[in-house]
Amino acid sequence: MTIEVKNLVKKFGGFSALDGVDLKVNDGELLALLGPSGSGKTTLLRIIAGLDWPDAGEVSFNGEDALAQGARERHVGFVFQHYALFRHMTVFENVAFGLRVQPRAIRKDEATIRARVKELLDLVQLDWLSDRYPSQLSGGQRQRIALARALAIEPRILLLDEPFGALDAKVRKELRRWLRSLHHEIHVTSIFVTHDQEEALEVANRVVVMDKGRIEQIGSPDDVYERPASAFVHGFIGESIELPVQVEGGVVRLGDRPLALAADGIASGTSKLFVRRHDMLVGPPGSGAFEGAVQHVRNFGPVQRAEVALSGGETIEIDAPRDKELRPGDTIGLEPRRYRIFAGA
Repeated sequence: MTIEVKNLVKKFGGFSALDGVDLKVNDGELLALLGPSGSGKTTLLRIIAGLDWPDAGEVSFNGEDALAQGARERHVGFVFQHYALFRHMTVFENVAFGLRVQPRAIRKDEATIRARVKELLDLVQLDWLSDRYPSQLSGGQRQRIALARALAIEPRILLLDEPFGALDAKVRKELRRWLRSLHHEIHVTSIFVTHDQEEALEVANRVVVMDKGRIEQIGSPDDVYERPASAFVHGFIGESIELPVQVEGGVVRLGDRPLALAADGIASGTSKLFVRRHDMLVGPPGSGAFEGAVQHVRNFGPVQRAEVALSGGETIEIDAPRDKELRPGDTIGLEPRRYRIFAGA
């Protein structure tokens, strides 16, 4: 099932939740909508699901107008952040619910429903919990049951809104791997909303980065991380050093100090320099584009994070290998292995 969104607009009072969004989701794709709170990602998901309606624009499934259909007619499975399981029903009955409330003309007989529920509980590896109630399950188990319930009606499209946001970090990582593996098995066109960049980069085939109701970039996880299209994307994805610079005639300046860096295609004007923390290489004093004094050092496994006061007064944080043995008070040179400069940022 392909999904196509054209020039989608949605306003809440004077706030533009979506401002002319265009997007195509390929058949069988697992797509992430990534962005900060208020970026429009959940609004876009709810409009695709039929839970909200746009002020303008088009939504089509396989070329057919989805906006002419209600939520039930769109045959979409929806998984919420907080599970939305029925507390008075067992796991089995929760999964069976969608099948049992279907119109009589298409409703399956009881034996077929029970077989379908068992198949789904096997798929999410929780068949042994079929007689338990939601209150007796862990958060990760509840979310897997919520996903089984969404899949029960054999949806053409699966939509997930912050599906792992209510879980602790360890369980989130486990479920991310599980969702990726499950998608390979079921191959349903799927979109999930997240503000967690690690989640999006690990799980999705493609990532849509959104901000202020607009799409900033669409690409593979490698594309959006290694080749960010804007200052926002670079700053939002990964941990970056950001420094305000001025480009004049191809010369990059930080304050009144020229830097031995190419202007990265920027002709002139106020700009911003971005460097990933792990891309700032440490050398002896006098080497590299920057020089600074180490203020604090914290160790994170094989990496040490150092706070460095640059010679012009700016303070940055870098990640360096532990074998560099940085100590507070050391003066070091810093050379960006890779960097980007964005004009007007």
